[in-house]
Amino acid sequence: MKPGRLIYVIGPSGAGKDSVLAWLMQHAQPQDQLTLARRCISRPDHAASEAHETIAQDAFATLIDEQAFAMHWFANGLWYGVRHAELAPLKEGRTVLVNGSRGWLSEARRRFPGLIVAQITASSVVLAGRLQQRGRETPDMIAARLQRARALELAPDEIDISVVNDTTLDAAGTALLARLRRLT
Repeated sequence: MKPGRLIYVIGPSGAGKDSVLAWLMQHAQPQDQLTLARRCISRPDHAASEAHETIAQDAFATLIDEQAFAMHWFANGLWYGVRHAELAPLKEGRTVLVNGSRGWLSEARRRFPGLIVAQITASSVVLAGRLQQRGRETPDMIAARLQRARALELAPDEIDISVVNDTTLDAAGTALLARLRRLT
């Protein structure tokens, strides 16, 4: 059996990564063999947010010590983690998508040779508007996220797949799905 592929999806807050990944999972065909890894986040569930496992910050530290995560990082005041079981479909030859962190990318590459980096981005004007619309952050928090986006920009040769999500969700989702299909 052919080994699976790990797609590490990155991009700034407000780029629409969760929305594009949800679109992708709704429109992918069974032969695409796509699996979206569910993340653990030290943030309460939000109705308009991605589905995730909520874990209190103090419990997160314990889980890290217990090596419960295949990957974990701290960004924007929150802990994020992906449990080992979420990557198990790789052994079945499936493609696993992880909504990751640009700040943890070098560690992800070290731990997972062959990792494919897919960037979803948008213009700074679109990012700011989306962050304001979702209503989870204060203006200062939004400014910090936009500053972090600029600080963590990658060079084109560090990205395997790039999708700009400035227009419609269908356009961005279709572009990502086409590029993923070309990998096979």
